[in-house]
Amino acid sequence: MTIVLAFLALSDLNGYGIADLPREDPAVANVNALGKHSPPRAETSDPTVSSEVGNTSKIEHDSPADIRTVIVQPRDNLALIFQREGLSAKELQSMLESDQLAKRLKHIFPGQKLIFERGEDGALTRLEYSPTPLQSLVFTRHGSSFDVEQVAHPPEIEIKVIRGLIDHSLFVASQRIGLDDETTMRLAQIFQWDIDFVLDIRKGDEFALVVEELYLRGDFIGYGNILAAKFVNQSDSYLAFRYVDREGATGYFNPNGESMKKAFLRAPLEFTRISSNFNMKRIHPLWNRTMPHRGIDYVAPVGTPVLAAGTGQVRVAGHTNANGNYVVIGHGSEFETKYLHLSKFGPHTKRGQRVNQGDVIGYVGSTGWATGPHLHYEFLVNGKHRNPRTVPLPKSNPINKHELKRFRTQMRPTLALLENRKSPNLLTAATD
Repeated sequence: MTIVLAFLALSDLNGYGIADLPREDPAVANVNALGKHSPPRAETSDPTVSSEVGNTSKIEHDSPADIRTVIVQPRDNLALIFQREGLSAKELQSMLESDQLAKRLKHIFPGQKLIFERGEDGALTRLEYSPTPLQSLVFTRHGSSFDVEQVAHPPEIEIKVIRGLIDHSLFVASQRIGLDDETTMRLAQIFQWDIDFVLDIRKGDEFALVVEELYLRGDFIGYGNILAAKFVNQSDSYLAFRYVDREGATGYFNPNGESMKKAFLRAPLEFTRISSNFNMKRIHPLWNRTMPHRGIDYVAPVGTPVLAAGTGQVRVAGHTNANGNYVVIGHGSEFETKYLHLSKFGPHTKRGQRVNQGDVIGYVGSTGWATGPHLHYEFLVNGKHRNPRTVPLPKSNPINKHELKRFRTQMRPTLALLENRKSPNLLTAATD
């Protein structure tokens, strides 16, 4: 989770903030994001989509004349669109009450399509809404109400290998080779337990991924699953392969079948910089005397979510003059993590509460002995403080030994693609 703030200075290049980017499981492609964030390589053959600008909906006229396609614009909502189309609020309400699926109409995004079809009397007979290029909801009039059908549009899939060379940041390098932000985020999330994407990235680092490219009727619409990835960071090489076991569980594993996911996050929040490192001889900024600094101070804006670094049980959720609002989580008998100077606690953070890795347990603040908004984070092993940035993190469960042969069989052709720079299926790009 430390990866996101490394991109902050560039996050507006695509017209939306970094907070809008997905944080789902990187092992599962978020096809719903295709409807919210247009892939950079996607092109349209329809000149009306690219040539029209303004705050009103774009209208595509079809034949016959009673079928109209509306492209959702920024600040649009369904009520405004219905009003512009001359359709009554009563008709909209009837549609919204037709089925649970209709609730998705309340969350339309710019760039999505609405196709209106009317009868001879001008009444709406059919509405097709495409939340993503791969899915449509079709509302068909039945008397005074509407029936709803969900229609899937399966894409054609091509497997490609894409390579990048970093000369500034992972975000910039990915943009230059045509990767969208969602895919870049998933790539970084795969390696987030081994690489700090805020502090560890260097010029000359390399990455490669075997990824699904999705096409619909011959048009590129975005990226699917990352099947394998390689990252070379300061001469250290990391390999990850996507594997779906016989029970349908999905994850990323190294060539030995060990999970890329660790039992703890390396840093429990999205931060901008480290203001104070682990240092047992630090001079305290408030008291101007030597006081051991047994953790890491991560600077971040007030209100930034603080996540549970690992699964465990809340032992303390309280307040002291020095710590301000703070949380202590026990992770079995061996590990303990501490989170200090919070502005407030998470909605379910209380003593005895069970939390999972990634749960929000509080928000960045400057309570207690703090000179500004930051999180003071501590990591203890058997009661002794360890440097959170360098302590070896325990691993998650590896692939079941009964699945290893199957995993290695599936891994071999993907590994060959990663290693073969002359593959005929290869799409190679670099930033230099």
